[in-house]
Amino acid sequence: MKSEYTAEFRFYGELNDFFPPQQRKRTILYRFSNHPGIKDPIEVFGVPHTEVELIVVNGQSVGFGYQLQDGDRVAVYPVFSSLDISSLISLREKTSHNPRFILDVNLGKLAKLMRLLGFDSLYRNDYRDADVVNIAVNEQRIVLTRDRRLLYVKHISHGYWVRAVDVKSQIDEVLRRFDLHGLIHPFARCLICNGVIMPVAKADILDHLKPKTRLYYEVFHQCANCRRIYWEGSHMEDMWQRYAGYLVPKDANAIF
Repeated sequence: MKSEYTAEFRFYGELNDFFPPQQRKRTILYRFSNHPGIKDPIEVFGVPHTEVELIVVNGQSVGFGYQLQDGDRVAVYPVFSSLDISSLISLREKTSHNPRFILDVNLGKLAKLMRLLGFDSLYRNDYRDADVVNIAVNEQRIVLTRDRRLLYVKHISHGYWVRAVDVKSQIDEVLRRFDLHGLIHPFARCLICNGVIMPVAKADILDHLKPKTRLYYEVFHQCANCRRIYWEGSHMEDMWQRYAGYLVPKDANAIF
């Protein structure tokens, strides 16, 4: 009985980010015994299962449960933003139309910017990996991380390894990856705690305002969770200018 088998793997698109330059965009030979589920060799190559949208073996789409066979030719694809692959085998349930996120401890600046654009984004600088996993599973949140090993956890169904280091490139990357541009609702969430920001009467918060703020501003909003107060001062104008490329024009539907 044959004790060692071989299969050919080819990874496409942004999945090549997980390989050293000399292994990118080329066929890689994989040797194995028994018949592992195909998710295992994909992650042996260093590609988290959350990054994979489609697996094709010998011309047929398969799920993660497919058992690898001797001589298989495997093509592995990332998420498709423009192609309809609904007729092929799905590897996971689709995310909701209003996706929610949880970010690991390495992405504090990105969390604040995600909230600025109106996305429900949990973050704490003392989250352990186990905390991130449990919250993601229990609340059906998408994990954003700079540590791709976190995405190997089998219970995580939706996640993304953020490639960029600077926050502006990170937000560009996440908006593009999850097709979020049409869902931006600026200044709808508290930058500090992620709570929902609601209009509040000036009279109800008068005692919490500094004298000049009381004098010059009339329209206020308050976080329903941590009670932080927001108003349209120079800091908001600065943010409008800085993130003008992401924000819809101010109108009656904007909260600031």
